[in-house]
Amino acid sequence: MITKQALLSGVAGAVTLNVLHETARQVIPHAPRVEVIGMRAIARPMRALDQEPPERDTLYWITLAGDLVSNAAYYSLVGMADARQVWRRGALLGTAAGLGAAVLPPAMGLGQQPGQRFPWTHLMTIAWYLVGGLAAAATASRLNK
Repeated sequence: MITKQALLSGVAGAVTLNVLHETARQVIPHAPRVEVIGMRAIARPMRALDQEPPERDTLYWITLAGDLVSNAAYYSLVGMADARQVWRRGALLGTAAGLGAAVLPPAMGLGQQPGQRFPWTHLMTIAWYLVGGLAAAATASRLNK
């Protein structure tokens, strides 16, 4: 069962990650564009079912909301179980999510991130998910005191 502390730490990690993504994509050339991958992940199955995806702005907000919810659930794992291991779990889960976000989209048929520059875009992706995991760890650590 998920605790309130674990859920709050997950939300902290997800918000940190999304603020970092949204800020960086506006100022850093070749920044990760995971929102584009997310929009493709929503639009592609809709088109396969002969459904018209929502307009771009609506699709963006749906993607952002889904990203926040799914990342909060994922990062909540950082605050579960042994409280002495939150930093290790935060680092491991953040790194694992970053690796997945960096390398899985092409294998899933979602294409490359727009403007991607190897290896910089991949390294930024991994680093930002790691930061999200560490934000979840910091929050869990603080809430467990």
